[in-house]
Amino acid sequence: MQGTNKEFKTSALVARLIRDYLKPYFPRILLAFLLMVIAAAMTAAFAKLIEPILDEVLNNKQRHLIWPMASAVFAAFAIRGLATYGHTLLMNKTGHEIIAQIQHELIEKYMSLDLVFFHQNTSGQLSSRIINDVTVMRNAVVDAMTGFGKNLMTLVFLVALMFYQDWVLSLIAFVALPFGAAFVVVISKKIRRVSGNIQGEIGHLSEVLIQIFQGIRQVKAYGQEKFEQKRAGERVDQLKRHAIKAVRLGTLSVPFNEALVGLAIMGVIVYGGFQIADGDMTTGQLMSFIAAFSLAYEPMKKLAKLNNALQMGLGASERVFEILDQQPQVVDQRGAKNVTLKKPDIVFQDVTFGYEDDGYALNGVSFTADKGKVTALVGPSGSGKTTCLNLIPRFYDLQGGSIELGGHDIAKIKLKSLRANIALVSQDITIFDDTVRANIAYGLQKTTEKDVIKAAKAAAAHEFIVDMPDGYDTRLGENGVKLSGGQRQRLSIARAILRNAPILLLDEATSALDNESEKLIQKSLEKFRKGRTVVVIAHRLSTVKDADKIVVLNEGRVVEEGAHDALMKQNDGIYTTMYQAGLKE
Repeated sequence: MQGTNKEFKTSALVARLIRDYLKPYFPRILLAFLLMVIAAAMTAAFAKLIEPILDEVLNNKQRHLIWPMASAVFAAFAIRGLATYGHTLLMNKTGHEIIAQIQHELIEKYMSLDLVFFHQNTSGQLSSRIINDVTVMRNAVVDAMTGFGKNLMTLVFLVALMFYQDWVLSLIAFVALPFGAAFVVVISKKIRRVSGNIQGEIGHLSEVLIQIFQGIRQVKAYGQEKFEQKRAGERVDQLKRHAIKAVRLGTLSVPFNEALVGLAIMGVIVYGGFQIADGDMTTGQLMSFIAAFSLAYEPMKKLAKLNNALQMGLGASERVFEILDQQPQVVDQRGAKNVTLKKPDIVFQDVTFGYEDDGYALNGVSFTADKGKVTALVGPSGSGKTTCLNLIPRFYDLQGGSIELGGHDIAKIKLKSLRANIALVSQDITIFDDTVRANIAYGLQKTTEKDVIKAAKAAAAHEFIVDMPDGYDTRLGENGVKLSGGQRQRLSIARAILRNAPILLLDEATSALDNESEKLIQKSLEKFRKGRTVVVIAHRLSTVKDADKIVVLNEGRVVEEGAHDALMKQNDGIYTTMYQAGLKE
């Protein structure tokens, strides 16, 4: 994960959860804890009632105490049940609200991060943070707040009762407690580390499954079902191994603690037996003590298990906070302004840019794309054409030089304002699982049905849309699975036309279209480009020969520039060579 090499300490994680998420809910949490105290007190009350029930009712046969004692037991259980219902409801509601808040923050953070972040992290891993990691956090938060409060309070009341009854017996019973606590501390770090591995593997599995499902056509076409089954199966097995390891570590304390408790009860019985034989203790007192200890053992076990859940949750929290701590690199600079481009010409001035450590993708690139003109970027693969287009909306920041739109340096324009002036049709077309209408009108808050249809007609898409089952209300499935490649491109072009921006960027926008559809769209774009600046990339040079200006790039530099006829006169030029090679294909 980019920029996430720092490790979080447990205390820092817990402090952050309390400060950022629990603090607003303190009144509700305090009420829940009050109910936990009541429930815990009723558990201790039941243990205390065993003494008079055994000594007075059963041994001394005092009939007048039967109903009062039985009623008291019933009241203790009823009150405990109501209090448990109340605090469980309050704490679960709080936990779910906190987790929903974290999910909102994660989604907001994702939307603020740069393209480079998404290039470095797969969609499976990113979605795993929101769904799987946060689910583990939710379980940890709810279980920790509810279980810790209830079990700790129950333990406190029962231990207090035990010391009140016989402090010697209490010391005997709890002599083994420090050893159990030390054991829990030792395995906690291991559980947390395994938790991080589990969440990572869930992300990897999601990543593989998304790739398979999105590429299922190719999987079947190339007969790779068994290969993909094996690839996904390996991730499933790896996840299984980590999950089994977590269970093994989490339950390792059970036999250890059971042995310690058995030893403690043995000591209680030996000491208590001699006390009863000597007449210093009644049977009811000993049984009440053993009941209190047995009831105390249950919350002790739950607290040990709760620690496992908490460590799992903290492991997931680390991964979530790693994302929340990410900072976008491309942000509004101080003094940036909103602009309305009246003359939307684009000027590249000695632009230098590189992707991380891959050297320069652009090195001193300068050219101008004028208003009302079509400027085509051509060149061999990897020459920097798409990089130029990506820099105009400021998907990345320049490393040198400048780009101006209408006389404004793009670095001094607010990002939202800058991108509102640009319509982009990429070669990587995104169609959302929504209606045709919603896909064309994507990004526009207010638009009419008439405008949507007009844009669709301009993109030569109206005819196939009305032939669909529900016309413009037809849902298109994940990434437009119900559409052909050409139909997806036409919808993308319609989306850009409807945006009606002063700058239109076309990156291989007609590559999937047949010649007839391409000619229709080119004709529509001729009308649409009036008063606009159009920058187009196309590998088929026949589609850009009518451009007003052709900028030829090679190895990140502008090597030729001019109209088609002028460039063709350079017999040994790159453009001429590429054009002639294209005609032979």
